[in-house]
Amino acid sequence: MGQTGEMTEDGDAGVPGSLARVLADVAAERAAQDVRWGMQVLPDGTGGERAAAESDAARHATDTAARAGALTWRHVLAEEVMEAFAETEPDRLRAELVQVAAVAVKWAQALDRRPSGRPRSTAPGLSQARDPNGAG
Repeated sequence: MGQTGEMTEDGDAGVPGSLARVLADVAAERAAQDVRWGMQVLPDGTGGERAAAESDAARHATDTAARAGALTWRHVLAEEVMEAFAETEPDRLRAELVQVAAVAVKWAQALDRRPSGRPRSTAPGLSQARDPNGAG
């Protein structure tokens, strides 16, 4: 049960409804992106020696921070993003991107759990994502 006596579902991180709220925010953001930019067909832009080296560096930074007791959400997310950037095979790239999304969702839930915080929602606001073509 959560702090208010409500039942929590798997993935709620101790806050009833947390996962559903964050996923609703993600869905609203995706809809806003489609409104703003329409369907986008872009190359992946992943792979290569530099991306592999950056992935290794992110993994090392995460391991070092964890051993020092200084691990942050930034370390965890950066490692997952760099692993995705290093991947070229579509099925493995998709799996890495799902891991990126899962860590980002878990981090948002952690923000919502903070004593100073309450569940935050970007919906139904405008998209904060960057236009890949440099506009807005």
